[in-house]
Amino acid sequence: MLFLISLIVGTGGYVVLENYTLIDALYMAVITFATVGYTEVNALSVNGKIFTLIYIIFNLGIFAYTVSVLSTFLFEGELGRVFKNYISNREVNKLKDHVIVCGFGRNGAMACEELHKAEKEFVIIEKDTSVIETVPQDKKYSFVSGNATLDEILLEAGLERASTVITALPSDADNVFITLTAKEINPRINVIAKASETNSEKKLYRAGASHVVMPDRLGGIHMANLITKPYVIEFLELLNGVGDAKLELEEVSYAKLKNEFHNKTIKELDIRNKSGVTILAFKDDLEGFIFNPQSDKKIEKGDVLIILGTKKNLHNFNNHFIKN
Repeated sequence: MLFLISLIVGTGGYVVLENYTLIDALYMAVITFATVGYTEVNALSVNGKIFTLIYIIFNLGIFAYTVSVLSTFLFEGELGRVFKNYISNREVNKLKDHVIVCGFGRNGAMACEELHKAEKEFVIIEKDTSVIETVPQDKKYSFVSGNATLDEILLEAGLERASTVITALPSDADNVFITLTAKEINPRINVIAKASETNSEKKLYRAGASHVVMPDRLGGIHMANLITKPYVIEFLELLNGVGDAKLELEEVSYAKLKNEFHNKTIKELDIRNKSGVTILAFKDDLEGFIFNPQSDKKIEKGDVLIILGTKKNLHNFNNHFIKN
């Protein structure tokens, strides 16, 4: 745009001051702009010489600005950031049934860490570019830079194709707004929202949130339970991967099991002896959650097993029971 403006100004100046034809004026503007040193069309008047001096200085300023912009792109990593954003946008456009994480603060970053461990595809919306730049390259997170409260940014993150939105912005009002927008654009989407204030919880549920998490409340309960139920908390920390004997919880649906294990009882599957994992609970379409299910409980279509074990136990379970 600056180059185009410069040519228009130069051409117009020579037409007005020197009465040049349009083609002669354009020729003078180009040779002056390019500083090639060709001979003028005609000898310049005093006003023409003053205009040419100012015009040359103006063009030198454009040249200096152009060099500084190119230097920023080449030497300060701007080109790399643009290319990274381009690649990230291409990857986002391929995603389906993914998770959109709004806000990469403390809670958002922890959510992304867990999703990354579980190999779940996700996209992060973050408006602070300095925060995006602090993420290590080996993480290979997909980012959309922008304000998550804007419809176009949510759509850029693939809201229409996503399965879940985690909104973890500092402002409860923003989280309510994102929940409303997400449910309006994609009514089937699952929304998990963060709340700081107690009265925001009901508003988020009314807006359509499936789950509302209050980190401050959970933190206070956790600290109190460290006093009242220390061993329970120690066990729960094992489930969260804290400590030497790390345990993991997994959910296994009927559809994931190999065909030969369909419509079999827990006793017939003999899961504990074959893999080492323990069945903690059973999700039945009719009865809901059943804790510590009986051995004669049959696994049928739509049912889900909640299992517990070490990483090795779960690996054995997957090899033996889960479809490839």
